[in-house]
Amino acid sequence: MTRTETHLGHEVPRPRSSVSSAQIETIAARALGLFGLVFGAQTVPIFLDQVPAMAPAASIVTAAVVIGTILVLAVTSVIAVGARIVSAVFAGIYAAVILTWPLIVVDPAAMDGGTAPWPYFLCTVATTAACVAFSLRWAVAYAIVVPVAYGIVRVTPEGGNASTILAVFDGLYAFILGIVVIIIITMLRQASAAVDAAQEAALRRYDLAVRQHASEVERVRVDALVHDSVLTTLLSAAAAESPEQKALASRMAGDAMLRLDEAGAAPAETIETAPLPVLVRRVSAALATFAADFEVDVESVDGVELPVDAVEAIYSATVQAMVNSMQHAGPGRVSRSLLIRGERRGGCLVSIVDTGRGFDPADVPSARLGLRVSIVERVQSAGGSTVIRSAPGEGTSVTIHWPAEEAIA
Repeated sequence: MTRTETHLGHEVPRPRSSVSSAQIETIAARALGLFGLVFGAQTVPIFLDQVPAMAPAASIVTAAVVIGTILVLAVTSVIAVGARIVSAVFAGIYAAVILTWPLIVVDPAAMDGGTAPWPYFLCTVATTAACVAFSLRWAVAYAIVVPVAYGIVRVTPEGGNASTILAVFDGLYAFILGIVVIIIITMLRQASAAVDAAQEAALRRYDLAVRQHASEVERVRVDALVHDSVLTTLLSAAAAESPEQKALASRMAGDAMLRLDEAGAAPAETIETAPLPVLVRRVSAALATFAADFEVDVESVDGVELPVDAVEAIYSATVQAMVNSMQHAGPGRVSRSLLIRGERRGGCLVSIVDTGRGFDPADVPSARLGLRVSIVERVQSAGGSTVIRSAPGEGTSVTIHWPAEEAIA
């Protein structure tokens, strides 16, 4: 879903934040963590009732591992770090507990009370964990195999010596709940993927529109400058006959040259802005064409918007810095990283770092334009600043700030 702004009679779409695939995964993991805690708490009384039937050491270890993994899963789902890995671990642990249940129970007679083994009440949590951790195919396979395994265990003396019909019903109930959860999560994933695709298409159209508009604004500005200063000066010089007229034409020429210098030094004032994710997308597209690998880190870019000319300058300078790293960092094993981070007051920081051979910036010839013009002056012309740190044998870092660091302070 997008908003629109009108610039010079044209509507330009502005993307609005929407539900993404990453958010769906976070929601699913947090729901799993919450329900895991709830169902885990419900199993505690049943576990305590069945402790006499189990081997003491096995009962303690099994409960500690299962409940402990649920607690870890709840924590990782909240901090959104490692939840998928912990979900896979829990799904594996739960399957192992079901398959080894006959070995855990040492007094089958104590289980012959009609109550299902306590791990059964966590079966839906396990199938949900499999859905979060695995692909659809493996999640469905898990949702079939684990309930079937439980049904087989249920008819054994260690599983409560249940009737075949009861065991089938228990397994079928667990299977149905697992499949329902898988269907819900899969539908949400497909919907969010469609939203991501639509938003990406909107970002491409928006990116193209604002760049075309920025080019048109710059063309109009240059045309006006040429007409008002250069062309008028040339006409006056052509018509000058007397010494006074020639002197006036000379002064006009000096004024025109001054205005051209000022126009080249001052950044173009544009009111159009672009979301920082547009810059991230364009840099990512450029990275996909490079032979070298960069470790990419993106932080706090949502909600940050930059002027279009700043996005253009930062993008060009970033790509040039990455190209320089690939060309001059030297042979051998070189680590490269890229950081794009949104900052306060609508600013951003871009850092390109490598562990290559490095160089002395003072020794770079003035004729080499890749560093001075393509990076430093380009960013400066858009209102930003660049810090280059390097030394022979110590790698290179290029840090771009927008707005300039002195403007932020």
